Amino acid sequence: MKRAFIIAPLVVTLWALSGGVSAAPQKTQPGLIGVNVLLKVDVKPAILSELALYGKVREVVYPLRALTLQCRADKLALIQRLSYVAAASPDAERHGAPVDTVAAHHFVDGLSTWNLDAINVTDFGFNNRQIAYDGTGVYVAVLDTGLVDSWRQYFPEERIAEEYARCFGGGGGEQGNVSEQPNKWEHDQNSHGTHVTSTILGYSLGGTPVNGVAPMATVIPVKVLNQNGSGWSSVIARGITYVADLKAGPLAGSPMVINMSLGGPALDPMEQAAIDYAIAKGVIIVASAGNLGTAGMGYPGAYPPVISVAASGWVGEWRPDGNPSWWWNLDVAEPTNPERFYITDFSSRELPEQDLDVAAPGSWIVGPYQVNSGQTSYYFLGGTSMASPHVAGIVALMAQKRPTLTADAAEIILEDTAIYLAPGSRTIYNPDGTTSLMSWGANATGSGLATADAALAATP
Repeated sequence: MKRAFIIAPLVVTLWALSGGVSAAPQKTQPGLIGVNVLLKVDVKPAILSELALYGKVREVVYPLRALTLQCRADKLALIQRLSYVAAASPDAERHGAPVDTVAAHHFVDGLSTWNLDAINVTDFGFNNRQIAYDGTGVYVAVLDTGLVDSWRQYFPEERIAEEYARCFGGGGGEQGNVSEQPNKWEHDQNSHGTHVTSTILGYSLGGTPVNGVAPMATVIPVKVLNQNGSGWSSVIARGITYVADLKAGPLAGSPMVINMSLGGPALDPMEQAAIDYAIAKGVIIVASAGNLGTAGMGYPGAYPPVISVAASGWVGEWRPDGNPSWWWNLDVAEPTNPERFYITDFSSRELPEQDLDVAAPGSWIVGPYQVNSGQTSYYFLGGTSMASPHVAGIVALMAQKRPTLTADAAEIILEDTAIYLAPGSRTIYNPDGTTSLMSWGANATGSGLATADAALAATP
């Protein structure tokens, strides 16, 4: 069964769900494109005046020496040849209420799920964390679609940094400018960002606490994708820069991790500059590898300074000798045995000039996912989008142990401690009882399966 992106309703005694989501095409103005321009020098009025001869300057990002420009497509080559222009490219597309509060401050003692067991954060049952760290004092910025209206029914308010949450919109496919849209971060209609956040923090499943990788971390929702789950690299760059400035400013004393469960086929120069800027400020960036299989990785995940994550699965999924609750009431055997895991067919393989680092659970991950505004619901999702927050959470645990942890050090530790998953094949079960053969080569796994206990043991 080929699964480019899994959306399956969770059906248990108390919840029976159905539905799905669809993506609408982006609108563009005929003949006009949004261009991201990276300069060799500081942005100066004279440069802006000259660039205005080629199109309309929309947004200037001074720390990056970058700007967005709306112009006709035939002007792009002329802009690229300007002596002070380092790079210029079309803005790249990226794809990734009720106020009842959760009666808890965290989900440290919550229920274990197979995916947390697989990375050795928890063991079977409740109150079962296997590691001494929980993410306390660490901020994780989730650059995604934001949170749904009813997020307080899933997450404790204490774990969401509302004062720093932001929404950035616009981009090359709309009017060319990037704008800040107040409060829209908590009115998402897509649910992708909510599901991603649930892996990091844990969540309330109809009143039952479910554990997270770093349940005491503080999440900063930064909405950079629209209600269809897509967006533009200029908007992503603005979100990354915003988080980097938080790290350099009001949150200078706190470790900072960014999770980006999103990507596109090419590395945008402004996005790259924003990543370099953030890492220089001390931010550690984790991103999904992409869901393109053998077609190669997505960006920014494939960019070497980013910690990229492939999607793995477990052979215990949907076994006929199990039951519909296998995702929480079957134990992943210890010690972790690579023979019990596989790489999904949709997970992007590493091509030349791309950098795949590690793998983490990204198949049949349960979390909050709404198809009706204000109505709580829970779905199985699959994709490298689901794998990435597992590693972002592990990095948050590592940063709690060592607050001065750098991006380079985090990547080296994760790669050195990953469990090698050799090229091979596994027969897995599907929800309907049929089987599928999953096969992968050496370019699908990076260094192997990331685990929290090993990464923490190697963190000085």
